[in-house]
Amino acid sequence: MNKNIDCGSYHSVVVKDDGTLECWGDNDENQCDPVYKTFTGVISVACGITHSVAVLTDGTIKCWGDNKHNQCDRVYRTFNNIISVACGHEHSVALKSDGTIECWGNNEYNQCNPVYKRFTGVIDVACGSYHSVVLKSDGTLECFGDNEYYQCDPVYRTFTGVIDVACGIFHSVALTSNGTIECWGDNEENQCNPVYKTFTDIISISCGYSHSVALQNTGTLECWGSNSCNQCDTVYKSFTGVIKIACGSDHSVALLDSGTLECWGDNEENQCDQVYKIFTDICEIDCGRYHSVAVKSNGTIECWGDNRFSQRTRVYKTFNNIKLPQTDYILK
Repeated sequence: MNKNIDCGSYHSVVVKDDGTLECWGDNDENQCDPVYKTFTGVISVACGITHSVAVLTDGTIKCWGDNKHNQCDRVYRTFNNIISVACGHEHSVALKSDGTIECWGNNEYNQCNPVYKRFTGVIDVACGSYHSVVLKSDGTLECFGDNEYYQCDPVYRTFTGVIDVACGIFHSVALTSNGTIECWGDNEENQCNPVYKTFTDIISISCGYSHSVALQNTGTLECWGSNSCNQCDTVYKSFTGVIKIACGSDHSVALLDSGTLECWGDNEENQCDQVYKIFTDICEIDCGRYHSVAVKSNGTIECWGDNRFSQRTRVYKTFNNIKLPQTDYILK
């Protein structure tokens, strides 16, 4: 899925109306190196832990940031006809217009094993830490990469009618056309607890490290998985009019149809500090590990949460003309 904004662990990237980029936050691995200032014609962006990938209008891609595991190896320069990209911790997957994919980066857990070369009819891609899931046009899935926690267990081959997929660190969630969900992978923190089998009328899903959030067509939410930091605290049951969700490591953010926000979960780094209550006219959200970013309808942004690596330093206050998402809702 193409994104106008994405967050790595401690950095963020936004696409502007003119097809250029802005980056801020941690720069220890050159995630915010000024090289990104040379990129034009950008239509979407994706972030790994410490690297980023931009898709350009000509179907090529640009990568920058950490290259210790070949995340920015020049092999990507041979790819063309790219329409979207997803990133794991240290690998990336690019979807091509012909329904095939390309992978590069860390291959320690077979994230870039040539098995992906046999996949066709791909329409979407999602990445966990060291595994990837591809959604095919026939509503089935393919998984590859790390299988230590059954992320690529063949159980996924029984799922049909899938229309969306999201990944946590070691688990994945698939949304089906009948509004139900399927989960597989690590269940140590109840990420795949059968409680999800009771959820219906789901229209959107998002995953944190070891918890998941589902948005229902009623504008309400369901959460399951780890609750070690109150990620699944029942406070979310009080939220209504939700139109979009995003998850960080152990916190979540809900965008309401009023253009305001709700946050819950871990607050150790002020991810759920009440400052978000002053934000209005929000139309897009995304989360890093311990911070969050909101795009306003006037093309500016707001940030809150962890600032140890300048994720919410006030440099973002100088950004404007941020590309707005294509939406099918109207803010009240």
